[in-house]
Amino acid sequence: KIVPGLLIGALAFGHLPALFVPAGPMPPGIPNKKKAEVRERYAAGEATREELLEVESQSYHSAGTCTFYGTANSNQVMLEAMGVQLPGSSFINPGTPLRKALDDEAVRRVLQMTALGDDYRPLGRLIDERAIVNAVVALMATGGSTNHTIHWIAVARAAGIVLTWDDMDQISQVVPLLARVYPNGEADVNRFQAAGGVQFVFRELLDAGLMHDLQTVVADGMRAFTREPQLADGALASKPAPPVSADESVVRTVAAPFEAQGGLRLLRGNIGRGLIKLSAVKPEHRFVEAQAVVVDAPQKLNKLHAAGVLPRDFVAVVTYQGPQANGMPELHSLAPLLGMLQNQGRRVALVTDGRLSGASGKIPAAIHVTPEAARGGPIGKVRDGDMVRLDSESGVLEVLVGADEWNAREVAANTSRASHDLG
Repeated sequence: KIVPGLLIGALAFGHLPALFVPAGPMPPGIPNKKKAEVRERYAAGEATREELLEVESQSYHSAGTCTFYGTANSNQVMLEAMGVQLPGSSFINPGTPLRKALDDEAVRRVLQMTALGDDYRPLGRLIDERAIVNAVVALMATGGSTNHTIHWIAVARAAGIVLTWDDMDQISQVVPLLARVYPNGEADVNRFQAAGGVQFVFRELLDAGLMHDLQTVVADGMRAFTREPQLADGALASKPAPPVSADESVVRTVAAPFEAQGGLRLLRGNIGRGLIKLSAVKPEHRFVEAQAVVVDAPQKLNKLHAAGVLPRDFVAVVTYQGPQANGMPELHSLAPLLGMLQNQGRRVALVTDGRLSGASGKIPAAIHVTPEAARGGPIGKVRDGDMVRLDSESGVLEVLVGADEWNAREVAANTSRASHDLG
């Protein structure tokens, strides 16, 4: 979450130039699918802690961001879409000559952008409404992290711009999904880069009129971000993005996208408003109607599974996980369990006022539900056994309870917080 924080801080001093320098991703480790399989087996008690540690060590094995398309790597794509990072710099591995050349060029360029240089470009002049829209377009077109539905609202406010979930939902409905990178597919970001990467996607979006041209940290505007950096005789140069995808299972054109709409969808209903990472969920799992299992701590769901008392099909409603309740931690521990149950042919889903961030994967998960339970939100009215409908294609999130009964219910207390306080 450091990049949105840095951007918000820099916007507080918008008269100064700023240029972002990414670390780049670590080289590929073991396939993400294998990592997920071991995590699910561990959740089922079929793998040892030693096996889990071994696969985690093989996954995260060097300097750089993790190689799946989560929050860290989504940050880089969004910064490039806003024109505040050198073109093509997102996914160049650390410790390589090209990475060093890009880092050196970033220092030279930001010095030229100061008031003492010859090309003054303060950050406040670069970040306008079009830049914010570009970032959201890039997020939707690549199926990026749900965390940015929170972060970029705050980034926009720091720039004096109001951005809402409704804006994001409207953008998602007209921007096609052009990339499949784990957890939206099996490829990691290194394979995405090799298939055409950010440069390919941005060229497609610009040519289709789905991305604004902007003043950026380089003189050539957003078209510079359709070129791939390279070294020529030891000097930094660039070449156009490939005319066709090198791997159509990873990146595609606007004319033949993976899906006609983008990666995220806004859900609405009597439970509240929430978001789902639609691009990561297979079509056959995008509609779930099943009885609720309500817990106010993720550990309680794991205990119910261990006791063998979970229904075959259910919607896990995990309350009191929002910012006011406990700071909104990531609920990663739920993903292996629910993923394993879905693999068994069971119909499962997650509804929570918490978050799963960039790791939101194959389980239909309505996250960031607002108002949260700690603020009296109706998610706190859901009871065990209620029928819950999550229809991510239609954008519906509701409990099938009569209006009179629903309106008469009180929000349940946070028993986990109460027991903690007593302890």
